[in-house]
Amino acid sequence: MGPVVDLVFSRWTTPILWALNEHGRQRYVELQRRITAITPKVLTQRLRQLERDGLVQRTYHAEVPPRVEYEITELGRSLAPLFASLVEWSAANLDRVERARQDYDHTTAR
Repeated sequence: MGPVVDLVFSRWTTPILWALNEHGRQRYVELQRRITAITPKVLTQRLRQLERDGLVQRTYHAEVPPRVEYEITELGRSLAPLFASLVEWSAANLDRVERARQDYDHTTAR
């Protein structure tokens, strides 16, 4: 289970795969705009790792200027039900998590 958690739930993997799954093939700049909190260095590192893992495909177009596009692979798309479950869970439970945090903060602040 550890390798799966590292692969799918590392800090930026889920947002990158989510963006590619929801919006299709994208250029680097488009991904950067969608995932605003990620640094360019980390985005590059994560995209390379996801490509290595077979979850993302990188396509280089030899044009002037050169164009690179990223898209989710079939293997990456196979994670879509997992992401859908996470969205459902968050919609049903994030308010409860927030209440629990507030209760905790209130009781520990004394």
